[in-house]
Amino acid sequence: QVQLAESGGGLVQAGGSLRLSCAASGRTNSIKVIGWFRQAPGKEREFVGAIGWLGSMASYSESVRGRFTISGDYAENTVYLQMNSLKAEDTAVYYCAAAVGPTVLHIRSSDYEFWGQGTQATVSS
Repeated sequence: QVQLAESGGGLVQAGGSLRLSCAASGRTNSIKVIGWFRQAPGKEREFVGAIGWLGSMASYSESVRGRFTISGDYAENTVYLQMNSLKAEDTAVYYCAAAVGPTVLHIRSSDYEFWGQGTQATVSS
């Protein structure tokens, strides 16, 4: 089993920045990919980005590319989502998820086996 815990959410003004953390524990040696997803009220959960565990290669959705960056501190079993130039439409609950299958930067939530509880990020306009 893998446990994930997000932190770092909060309230920020449009144009500001937040850094979210995803701390992994348990069988971290089984993790292949960490994905970030978000869900706004009344909307479906959507892919934000993903990174290969122990690597630096990341992929991003079109809506956040160029503004968000995913990185990892694998000595601390933690993956970060740096969010810059935030917009009101970035307001959502942000989740990290772990995939233990092939090292493919999955964009579908169904490809991830383990999920954190989420952290709220609110951007005021």
